[in-house]
Amino acid sequence: MNAPLTPTALGIGEARARLPELTVVDVRTPGEYAAGHLPGALNVPLDRFPSVLPALRRLPAGELLVVCASGARSENACRLLAEQGVTALTLTGGTQGWAADGHALRRPESGARAGWAMERQVRFTAGTIVLTGLALGLLQPAWLLLSAGLAGGLVFSALTDTCGMAAVLARRHRATEPWARRARKTPSGGPGGPT
Repeated sequence: MNAPLTPTALGIGEARARLPELTVVDVRTPGEYAAGHLPGALNVPLDRFPSVLPALRRLPAGELLVVCASGARSENACRLLAEQGVTALTLTGGTQGWAADGHALRRPESGARAGWAMERQVRFTAGTIVLTGLALGLLQPAWLLLSAGLAGGLVFSALTDTCGMAAVLARRHRATEPWARRARKTPSGGPGGPT
């Protein structure tokens, strides 16, 4: 039987009570994860799901909890998993709701650097592009179209609850990770190369 395409939301209180029996997967970027995550959560950004899908399929139904900052990305992850026959739960309110409810977030002991949350990265990038378009527009009015285009993209993003800029920023971030640089240098199929 196929998993339902509408994710089942788990409230924070219920998630806390069931935490020892759940496998928690945090779909945020490594920088967001390092800034604070649920106890025992594994960091598997959304685009890496195909590589972990076989392991996720082996989990009993109802024992996989997918989390993100607010719940939006985890709902999308649950839908992707459902299309592959994997039943997963999403945390209502995400890690923000978890922390707001007074529960502690875990952070890496050392070595990992906490980065900006994806929402902050998007705001910074959008603001920089708008300011650049306005500044260049003083020299050549056609550059004002850059700011207008970004404004249209932000409106579309809000209406569709998607964010193409976040996807691009996440891809850029992954390309700069040490494992990604090693994979580009190693021939496909060789030791350390992509599988």
